[in-house]
Formats: sequence, structure tokens, C-alpha cells
Amino acid sequence: LLYWWPVVQPWPSRARWPRWTMIPYLLLADLQNTALAAFLSFQDRVLYSTYESAPRIFGISALEDQAGAGALMWVPGSLAFILPAGFIAWQFLSPRRAVRPSEHARHGKPPPPGPTLVRKENPVTSLPLDLFHVRGLGVVMRWTHFRKSLQILMLGLAAFVVADGIRGPQVSALNAAGVLPWTHWRTLTVVALLVAGNLFCMACPFTFVRDLGRKILPARAAWPSWLRTKWLAVGLLVVYLWAYEAFDLWDRPLATALLILGYFVTALLVDGFFRGASFCQFVCPIGQFHFVQSLVSPFEIKVREPDACLTCKTHDCLRGNASQRGCELHLFQPRKAGNMDCTFCLDCVKACPHDNVGFLAVMPGREVIRDEKKSTVGTYARRPDIAALVLVLTFGAFVNAAGMVVPVLEGMDALTSRWELSSDLLLVSLLMAFGLVILPGAASLGAAWLGGGKKLWRDHLCRFAVALAPLGFGMWLAHFVFHFFTAALTPVPVLGRVLEDFGWISSSTAWVAPSPAFYDLPALEIVLLNAGYLLCLFMLWRIAARAPGASPRRAFSPWAVIATTLYLLGLWIIFQPMEMRGTLMH
Repeated sequence: LLYWWPVVQPWPSRARWPRWTMIPYLLLADLQNTALAAFLSFQDRVLYSTYESAPRIFGISALEDQAGAGALMWVPGSLAFILPAGFIAWQFLSPRRAVRPSEHARHGKPPPPGPTLVRKENPVTSLPLDLFHVRGLGVVMRWTHFRKSLQILMLGLAAFVVADGIRGPQVSALNAAGVLPWTHWRTLTVVALLVAGNLFCMACPFTFVRDLGRKILPARAAWPSWLRTKWLAVGLLVVYLWAYEAFDLWDRPLATALLILGYFVTALLVDGFFRGASFCQFVCPIGQFHFVQSLVSPFEIKVREPDACLTCKTHDCLRGNASQRGCELHLFQPRKAGNMDCTFCLDCVKACPHDNVGFLAVMPGREVIRDEKKSTVGTYARRPDIAALVLVLTFGAFVNAAGMVVPVLEGMDALTSRWELSSDLLLVSLLMAFGLVILPGAASLGAAWLGGGKKLWRDHLCRFAVALAPLGFGMWLAHFVFHFFTAALTPVPVLGRVLEDFGWISSSTAWVAPSPAFYDLPALEIVLLNAGYLLCLFMLWRIAARAPGASPRRAFSPWAVIATTLYLLGLWIIFQPMEMRGTLMH
């Protein structure tokens, strides 16, 4: 990846070397490729003695195998360097043309004086990608009933899960409430966050029921000012993560069904009596999870041309109009930055009279690094509640995964037996209190004090803690992907049982979940964890370079130690045997 990065130059990175330097860059790499290939091809002895005793294939000797490997590396391997070098040379030597002023205007810049020559390429490709302008997809997403259709679909699935959780067998692997929410829904939502942003909130069935309830309930009261922070959501997240482990919610379909029903009732009551989207912004633990993880999403609902908003007097994106409501979370688009508090409801897109709000590609984590003042959020340096939210979710990713690996489970069983406890509830509670509250609090306070000193520790704590979000997201993603691929087909026997219950088939014995075909999961998990770790370090360093007071190295080092420690813990977790929850496997 590091080698090919300057050659491919993926968006939105920018080239630091002239384009022509990629030609010798590639050819020099081909020289070492050729030298090693020739060395392998013309050797008269086997270089790796292991192959002399290894089973042979296709009837060729170990020396012939080695020579063939050298030949493959020499010819097809060289093409991997020569072809892109030739293509870049062709681009560099091609005729150039002048850029018309209108093309500069599309970049929002005035044309430079005199004729300007650029490479022969389409200037539109340098503009941010807007999903609303993707052929076919944009039409669907702009459809008036697009969001409502997604919500109705999700509502139907939720109703099916609740009904099966109440009436079906109380075995998680044979019940929709034990399979779909904890294995499939969680994984698909984090994958959606990685690909396109907070799509679950867009399709959230809880807000659909809330909107229906508002036809009866008044929704006139203002949310209390002392609750207009994330502290309530932080507390609810800690309780949720604790309850999941303490009461084995993944293995209790009835409890899962009642939890979903409680969610619907809470959303209905909170947003039925209070204005705005108070439930989404200040209460919903699921929403806070998605807000934090979408900080590193590659897409954002944002203004296309900021200058167009300067002449707007109505601010329909915020206030709404006669045909379309504005943003319920009071996010003023010209001042909005990042995805915090954004539910991707698309109300601002439909309300904008200038069609100036798009679904745009952005640099992941950019707004966290800059930390400019944002609508409703302000600056992260002044939001200890958001810092606490990120810390709970980051450390929670590792605590949640560690609670399922065999060494931890065996250790807790041993302590339960030694202390003569009737259950592991006390040990789980201690583990969660330490992992979700004590450890992140002590580690972050220590890092902030070492990096910022007595005067700036608070600012450092708030700013650097938010930069840990990519690492937590990488661990959540690696963990959920493992369970998804190892239990991807578990809905098959559940569906067979449901069809049998309705009498549509005679027996569901044939509806057995086949064994998963994807076994190389540790490699994929490590890639996901590595990506989160590297992005985390990058964001920490960029924030340290902008932080006031101490040197960047001093500000960066303690937080890098926290990130690296968590990363190593994540690697250890990946290579441990893990409990196969929600399946019939061990």
C-alpha cells in the first residue's frame, strides 16, 4: 500500500512529487524484481531446503519449481511495473489544452491571468463525489418516499423479531430475536458506516413510529437545558454494555424482544412530548454509537457551494417550509461540519430551495483534526461529554470482544468457583466498571496531564480522546465481521422453523445452516484493526501538531501509548478462541 500510494494517488490525497518521477520510481522497483527473478531462475541448487522434502505437484522437481517461480516473477511481475510506467509516460507526453474559465469556476476559483496549461483530463473528476449525482442511485435517494420505504421495511423486520422473540422457542440459534439483531443487524450497520455513513438512522424504524405518534401527542415541550449534553447517553451506553454481558441478552430472545419494544415506547414518549429530535440527539444509545463511528465515515451530508448560502435569507434547511420540514436536530448546514448528531434524514436536502445540499465524499476524520466550531456541537475541545462518549465506545469495543474469548471466560469461571459465587454477575460488573469507566478515565486523564500540563489538560483530553474513535471502530468492525461470517447462514434454520410453524412446509429438518465457507477471518480482522489503528495515529499526530502549549511529540506520545496498547490487546483477542454466541457451534 505504501509503495503504490504515490503511483495510484487515491482521492483525496495529493501528490508531493512531480508526476514524471513515478516513471523512474517504478523502473527502479522493476530492477530489484528482475535481479531477484534472475537469481531464482538460474540457480543450480534449491535455495530453500524445505522444498526438497515437500510433496511435489504436477511431477516437477523442486529445482524446476524454483526456476518456474523465477520466470513468473520476471515476466508477469515486471509487467506490473512497466505497464503503469508506460501509461504515466503516455499521459505526460500527451498534448495539453488550456482550461476554460468556466472549468475554474466549477472549482470555485477565479481563472488565473493568462493562458494556463494542464494535463488533458476531465476537471470534474477532481470534484468531491456526490452520491446524489450517481446515475440511478441519485434518483432513488432523492425519491420523496425513499426514507419512509426504508423505515417501513425495517419496521416489518423489527415486528418479526419481536413476535418471534415472544412466541418462538427461547433458544437463541433458533429464534429471530437471537440471530438477526445481535449477529446480522449490528454487522450490517457498521459496514454501512464504513461505506457510506450513518445509514441506519436514515432507515430507523423507531423514528417512524415516533412520527406517527406525533399525530396524537403534542410534542411542544422543550428538552431540559441541563440534559442537552451527551452525559445521559454515556450513562445509558455503559448500562447497555454491562447488561448485554451480565444478563446474556444475546441468549435471551424474550429479553431482546422486550428491549426492542421498550426502545419503541421510549422514542414515542420522548419525541411525542418534546420538540425536535431529542431522543436521537440526547438519549438513544444506538444513535450515539453511530454518531461516533460516522466521524470517520467517507461521506457527509453537507453544502456543495458555501457561497450559495450567503445569499439565502429563508434558511429552509434549518427552518423548513410549507412542503418540507427542516432539520429537527437544528443543524444549520452552512455551519455544519462532520457527522456528529446527523441522522442522514435528508430533510435538509429536500428543503433547500437552491439544491445546494449533497451526499458528498469527505476525508475521514478531517473535521476532528480541524475542530472548527460546528452547528450545535461547537468545538470538541469544549465538549467533555463527547470525549467521554468516544472513550466508552472505544474501550467498550475491546472489553466487549475480550468478554467472549476463552481465556477470559475460563478465568472468570475459575474466580467464580474460588470465591464460591452463585453466578458471575459480580465479576462481570467489576470487569465492566473497570474497562468502561475506571481504565479509560485514568488513562485519558494521565495522557492529557502528561501532554498538556496543568493548564491545558482539559483541552487535550477533549480533543485527543475523540481521535481514538477510528481505533474503536476498527475493533467493533473486526469483532462483528467475525461473528457475521461464522454465523452468516444462521437465519436459514430460523426461517425453516417459522415456515413449519405456519404449516407451509412439513418439516424444517432440511433447513440446517451450512458451514461457513470463509475461514481466513483473522487476516480480514487484522486488516480492519490495522486501518483503524493507523488512522487513529494519523489523527492524533495531526491534532498534536495543532495543539497549543507543549511540543507535538510530547502531546502525541501518551495518547499513542494508549492507542498502541489497545491495538496489541485487539491483536491478542483476534488470535484467541472465541465463544460462538447465537449459534449451535462452540
